[in-house]
Amino acid sequence: MALIAPSILSADFLQLGKDVDMVNSSAADWFHLDVMDGRFVPNISFGLPVISAISRQAKKTLDVHLMIVEPEKYVQAFAAAGAHNLTVHIEASTHLHRTIQTIKAEGMKAGVAVNPHTPIHLLNDVIEELDLVCLMSVNPGFGGQQFIPQTLKKIQQLRQLINESNSNALIEIDGGVTLNNAKTIIDAGADVLVAGNTVFNAADPIATIAALKQL
Repeated sequence: MALIAPSILSADFLQLGKDVDMVNSSAADWFHLDVMDGRFVPNISFGLPVISAISRQAKKTLDVHLMIVEPEKYVQAFAAAGAHNLTVHIEASTHLHRTIQTIKAEGMKAGVAVNPHTPIHLLNDVIEELDLVCLMSVNPGFGGQQFIPQTLKKIQQLRQLINESNSNALIEIDGGVTLNNAKTIIDAGADVLVAGNTVFNAADPIATIAALKQL
């Protein structure tokens, strides 16, 4: 049974407290929080003040995904804001191993995100250190995109790498997850499903989360 992480990027920001309460009362496991800087990705989302506010009301894990350049500069700040998991992009972190160590030193679980064009083998030297690998199943920067089918092959490659290295890393899939493809994604080896529009645009978000959880 996969962990379900509704993406707050798709929430109603005029009713953010209401949406946080909805996720709290649902079968979801994590809050997924996408931080975008307009430089690493062509969009700007939200940052530390919003995450700090959510952390005061959230009753579940805050899974923070940094789509920003120089993420190592902000590790301590996101820990202070309430992040439980902190994921940085392999493409954005020049000294990735050091960044992973810094995240763990701050008491958070360490994740690395991988863009659609980035090969899995680049994780070989850090996979044993990771708690989470976030495979981008869309090109990062915008919600509502369609799932890239090639991601299924990458999930299988990553699962093989995790098994061979005795890593405990979870495989998280971020982008284009729907009720129609979630079972296929889980069967390929995914542990965590990020769902944005699928949850927050649903007529009944709580029922949709429950349906994802039961797959």
